[in-house]
Amino acid sequence: MFSAPQWGSRLAWSRLVDLGSIDSGSNPGSPTNNNFSDHFKNSFLPFSEILHALPCFFTRLIFMLRCCSGWFALVFHLVFKRILLVKPSGRKGLSFSFDLIPIGLEYIASYIKDSVDQVNIVDMELDNRTFQDIINFYNPDLIGITLSATEHNQGLRLAKIAKKNNLPTVVGGYHPTSVPDIMLSYPQIDMVIRGEGEATMKELVETGTFENIQGLSYKKNGKIVHNKTRKPIDNLDALPFPARHLRQYPYKSQDRVTDCDVITMFRGCNGLCSFCCEPSMSQGCLRTRSPENVMKEILEMSEFHHGKPVNVMFADPNFMGNPKQVDRLCDLLIEHNLNMEFCALVRADAMATHPRIVKKMCKVGIRRFEMGIESPYIKDLKSTKKGTTNKVHVEAVRNIRENGGRAGGTFVIGLPEQTEEEIKTFPTYAKDIGLTGAAFGIATPFPGTDFYKETSEQGLIFETNWDAFDEMHSVYTTKYLTKEKIEEMATYCMAKFWNMDTFIDHEKISQTRTKQKKTLVDFAQERMLNLGFMTNNGTELQKGNFEKHIKTFLEAYIDPRVEEYTRKVGVHEVLEMTRFLRIMGPQKIQCSLSLDDTTASIIFKTTKTTVEYIRVIRGRQADSTITLEVDLKWLSEPANSHVIERVAFVFSRNLTAKKLWNTFRFFAAIGTDALAWNLQKLKSRKTQRSVSTKNL
Repeated sequence: MFSAPQWGSRLAWSRLVDLGSIDSGSNPGSPTNNNFSDHFKNSFLPFSEILHALPCFFTRLIFMLRCCSGWFALVFHLVFKRILLVKPSGRKGLSFSFDLIPIGLEYIASYIKDSVDQVNIVDMELDNRTFQDIINFYNPDLIGITLSATEHNQGLRLAKIAKKNNLPTVVGGYHPTSVPDIMLSYPQIDMVIRGEGEATMKELVETGTFENIQGLSYKKNGKIVHNKTRKPIDNLDALPFPARHLRQYPYKSQDRVTDCDVITMFRGCNGLCSFCCEPSMSQGCLRTRSPENVMKEILEMSEFHHGKPVNVMFADPNFMGNPKQVDRLCDLLIEHNLNMEFCALVRADAMATHPRIVKKMCKVGIRRFEMGIESPYIKDLKSTKKGTTNKVHVEAVRNIRENGGRAGGTFVIGLPEQTEEEIKTFPTYAKDIGLTGAAFGIATPFPGTDFYKETSEQGLIFETNWDAFDEMHSVYTTKYLTKEKIEEMATYCMAKFWNMDTFIDHEKISQTRTKQKKTLVDFAQERMLNLGFMTNNGTELQKGNFEKHIKTFLEAYIDPRVEEYTRKVGVHEVLEMTRFLRIMGPQKIQCSLSLDDTTASIIFKTTKTTVEYIRVIRGRQADSTITLEVDLKWLSEPANSHVIERVAFVFSRNLTAKKLWNTFRFFAAIGTDALAWNLQKLKSRKTQRSVSTKNL
């Protein structure tokens, strides 16, 4: 991919620009002296370099001329041969989890590869190079950028750099599809691909002409032209598989170790949700690949990851849109022993209606599900055209839990007529119906949705910065709640749901499938990753207001239901704690989280063999045998404290002889468990290597 001729091509182009006194934009090393003979003496080029650079030179020259003149387009057609596809940085908010890998760009790259000399994909979220360095390296003659709303500003910044290099730019994705006129109002954007991009992009690079390419919008003589809308692709099996071989980055799951990947079986959705962008993208047309075609890609994907464990996301907006096709795919998956676990975005009504298929999905590894629950209130479900009921929610979650699957759900808070009291019931409802995961997104009117049309026509949208359209910030005026209160409610809901009882319940459901207890070390590591993810997102999304959100979190975290649940279930029945408890003995361990005058404490009551309960209270309890103090000021002001100071403060209330002895036992129990865990991992890796050697 990183071949020497690409560097040579860029160098030759740079010298040609210098010799011809053509503006090179930000191309480094461009001489300011325009005397031709001086340049010729100092910059003599090998003939092969000139030949290599000429196509790039004339492509850019023709593009600049045709952008300025309508008649020129009738004489010359551009043919793009070196394509650079770009995913900007800027992914944040709820959609981040479902938008890790730019699979859309990989589909386009695969579709056009036979029509161009080279195509490359860069993900600016992970690439450490400057965009100018990337342009210098690949020497493209066309740059394509995919955009979501939160990537709007970053996308424009990249396009501006491209224009300084006299490069034509084309943008696509959900956001440009919905607002092509806005995108084309910026001088650095030349074209917009509306809807699915494969066929439109291929026709563009092959013909080089803008006119009559369906699905393309562009500027001509200062006016915006929208060509006829292109119909969605009917035969999805005809599409080549995504160009995974072009990936330059190790995409990992939340544990930062396991590989992750993305696949699609369906395009479009037959739902009518008023807040969803999908209808504008696919024109409400649901299409499916054959199960055999999907299975072929899954096997290719497994080979791409060398048989290592992979977490795979079915990125379809409605994976159960055609239950018969999913049923057949499960039959195909049963025939293969793949080291994969799948997650799917599904509608609750499909999961409630097809318990047999749900059981089969969980059996073959499709075990993690994300459903749009949205709200416990019928008025909200009706106003958003969701088409589901509370009964459907309950049945869907039950079907998933009974088969050891993970039932996740998303909720929409901050709808026009919601109240604070209503929103506060959302996390309780999520627990009551049995969800093992929940996300609480702020209602966001994305362009192209009915919701956007309604709020825009009423003049309710006050936010003009697209960075805030991340489902974690309030961007329009509601009837009863302020922007600040809605954002505070998002924090409240997250804290109230993601408590210790939820984590234990999550493991209890997994246990019905694995028939094994999770180790205490694995459980602790996962919770640390959760904490890191929430902290990083919180500091990023609520800059300048983070301390207030920490206090809201602490107040919401206090919940008597935690003790009730843990007494009933028995934490020691879910987590492997035998060795830890034997060393610890009877203890009352108190971990207090505080910020200024707000404190919430988590209390673990243990015996030599059991965990009697976990309790979450306001303030502190006086009779603890071990006390851990955590000042959350460290999160809001990380630069103002030293690591050693933090550790010393954590154990600062354990200075009596008895508490010091208990603290020693605490460290001994943790250390012994960690040592045993590492030895077991080492033994497991040796066994795996032995099996791999035998297979070879």
